[in-house]
Amino acid sequence: MVPLDLSTVTPPHDLPLGERSRAFQAALRERILVLDGAQGTYLQGCDLTAQDFGGPDLEGCNEYLVVTRPEIVAGMHRDYYQAGSDVVGTDTFGSTPLVMGEYDLADRAEEITEAAARLARGVAAEFSDRPRWVSGSMGPTTRAISVTGGISFEDLAENYRVQARGLLRGGVDLLLLETIQDTRNAKAGILGTWAAMRDVETQVPLLLSGTIEPMGSMLAGQGIDAFYTSIEHASPLSVGLNCATGPEFMTDHLRTLSAMARSFVSVYPNAGLPDEMGQYSETPEMMSVTLGRFMESGWVNLVGGCCGTT
Repeated sequence: MVPLDLSTVTPPHDLPLGERSRAFQAALRERILVLDGAQGTYLQGCDLTAQDFGGPDLEGCNEYLVVTRPEIVAGMHRDYYQAGSDVVGTDTFGSTPLVMGEYDLADRAEEITEAAARLARGVAAEFSDRPRWVSGSMGPTTRAISVTGGISFEDLAENYRVQARGLLRGGVDLLLLETIQDTRNAKAGILGTWAAMRDVETQVPLLLSGTIEPMGSMLAGQGIDAFYTSIEHASPLSVGLNCATGPEFMTDHLRTLSAMARSFVSVYPNAGLPDEMGQYSETPEMMSVTLGRFMESGWVNLVGGCCGTT
C-alpha cells in the first residue's frame, strides 16, 4: 500500500453533499437522534461458529460476516431500526486493510467494506415511516501512533482512505471515526476521509467520537478538552464520547465537551464497566436515567449504546 501523499489532501467542502446527508444535518437541529447499540454484543448472542465466519482462520472477523452470513448482519441492522434507531452503523469497525490483514484479507478490505455499506443501505430502505440513516463505522485500528507505534502517520491515513472510500461507494450517509484513543490517529483518519471524498467526488458529514478511560484521559494521554481543541479545525458535524466506561463516568467529560463544542455532541457509552468475567452490569433502565439527565441538561444531540448494550 502506497502511503497517502498528505500534500495533496484538502478539505472537501466544495464537493456536493447528498440529499440524505443534508436531511441528517437538518434532523439534528430539530431533535435528539438515536444511534444503534453494540454490534459485538448482538453478534455474540447469535451463537456463531467458525463455519459462519468462513472457517477457523477467519473466526472472530465480524466484518467478514457481510460475505459469509449477510442475512445475520442485515437482521442486526433491521432489529436496531425496529427498536427505534434513527442511525445504524455499518459492520466495518475493523475493515481497514491493516486490521483485515490479520486474516489475510487486506487486499479485499475495500470490497468487503463497500458490501457492508450496501447491506446496511438496503435495510434502511425497507423503512418508510421516517428517515433512517447509515453511518460508516471506522474504528481505531490495532495501532495507536502515540502508544503502540508500528505504523506511520501517512500509512494510517491511507488505511482510513481505503476504508472510507468503500463506505462512500456503498452509499453511507455519514462517516463516524469512533472509539478514538489517540488524537494523532484521529488526524490521520480525518485526512484519510477527506482524500476518500475527493476520490469519489462526494461529501458526507464527518463525526468524531473519542474514548476516555477510567483514569480520565484517552490512552495517549489527552483529556477531552485537548482532544476537541486538536480536531476542531476539521469542522466535524459532531464530536462525542463512546465506549470505555458507563455513562456515569462520562459526566464530567461530557459537561466539559458540551461547554466547549461548536459542533453537535454525541454520547454512546458502554453498559457500565465490565467485571472480571467481561460482563456488563448496567441495565437499560439504569442507563436511561443517566442518559436522560444528559439530555435534560442539553448536553447531547445523538445518543446510543456501545459495548454490552443491545
